[in-house]
Amino acid sequence: MNEGLPKFKGEILLAKIAEVSEGLTYISEIDGAFQTFDAGKRDAVAANYLFEKESRRGQVEEISFGDLFQRLTEQRDWFDEENKLKAKRFAELENLLQENLRDLKVFKVGRIQIDIYILGFDVDRNIIGIKTKAVET
Repeated sequence: MNEGLPKFKGEILLAKIAEVSEGLTYISEIDGAFQTFDAGKRDAVAANYLFEKESRRGQVEEISFGDLFQRLTEQRDWFDEENKLKAKRFAELENLLQENLRDLKVFKVGRIQIDIYILGFDVDRNIIGIKTKAVET
């Protein structure tokens, strides 16, 4: 996704992601806060590699980065100012991730009580991103 040079990397990027995502929640049957995630240097952003135990049980689903963020950034006619601001903040987070990470992937790990990981490679090939929790019944 990112063809240019990233603005941030490593710990600085993690701090920027934490700053931009502070106060945002993923809405499901619970409102899950976002936390930064660092898997260190890896060869691939792959479910079987990152979530070995869960992927053997078939409890990992990869979903589209764009689809996830479209839901979070879409402005709806009935939004009040708070919801409009939240959608703009999610768009800022989406742009930050796209500008600084390559091979962006989204994984849902688990059933019903789900961990959602939004991950990619920084310029030094560290897998970093954010994670949150959701409940889907």
